[in-house]
Amino acid sequence: MFEELGWIGNLLILIAALAALNQASNLTITHSVKVAGATGLGKTTIGFILVAFTTSLPELFVAIFAIIEPENVGVSIGNVLGSNIANICLVLGIIFVLIALKYSDNAKFLPAMAKEETGGLYFALLVASVIPLALLYIGSASYVIGAILLAVFSYNIYQLSKTRNVKDEPALEDESRKLKKYVMIAVLGAAGVVASAYFIVETASYIALSVGIPKLVIGATIVAIGTSLPELVTSLDSIKKGHPDLALGNIVGSCFMNITLILGITLIAAPFRVDMGAFSELIIFSLVANLFLRHFLSTEKIGWREGAILLFIYALFLATRVVSG
Repeated sequence: MFEELGWIGNLLILIAALAALNQASNLTITHSVKVAGATGLGKTTIGFILVAFTTSLPELFVAIFAIIEPENVGVSIGNVLGSNIANICLVLGIIFVLIALKYSDNAKFLPAMAKEETGGLYFALLVASVIPLALLYIGSASYVIGAILLAVFSYNIYQLSKTRNVKDEPALEDESRKLKKYVMIAVLGAAGVVASAYFIVETASYIALSVGIPKLVIGATIVAIGTSLPELVTSLDSIKKGHPDLALGNIVGSCFMNITLILGITLIAAPFRVDMGAFSELIIFSLVANLFLRHFLSTEKIGWREGAILLFIYALFLATRVVSG
């Protein structure tokens, strides 16, 4: 995209995009926490609904392009499944390792979340695990399946929105007056994260290609990681600011939205039945990643070993993609 700018021009854009990414992420997390306070919703729920939706914009745009050009439906489905694998294995793997390095003891790192919020995360992981496997068993998917996925998405968001933390009413009323401002800045910040990530991937890919790195390697590393860069950056910033529940809600929420909202939109728009057998490898890796994360959450112990396991699964996934590609 920026070939005419040359190596130096792309490097300058890359540096500017990295700086913008940091500022946008800071705005997103700061004001998402304020939204949680103003609404009485937990930070996990806000991460699940608000941050996850905006950081899932790249996958949503791919789905929209698939609607415009139906031959790209397969790309959209592959992108949804691949993003889920990257979100859980790469993003959470990195986060778990960094937390373990910061806290040298074997403390429990999971935040104290409301029981209803934890149940929402488990349900989301169950949906993200079972639906792709069921579609693989059925063999094909149509607009009817897409409508069911959208219904599951709508129902779960409605249930999450009913879960509120009881707060002092005068304090809650004062914060509620500023709610629209908080939501707008959080959404704009997340959109800035997504836009910055796009420029980072484009310029980094050009620079890598210009120094002789093969396209296959670039696709398996810079581009693959770039699709999950919004989730990675916002989650790392959440951890740094002391909001691990926001980070966890962001990652699991992104996976849930990919499987229900975005996959549902794609299937409804597809003018033909989609052969799910073509995505068997992605579905299996997605299932494994979700099951491991659910196990880690249920044991309530997260450290460098759990992070290393997730990163190993992602490395194995990349290796199979390179070989099969």
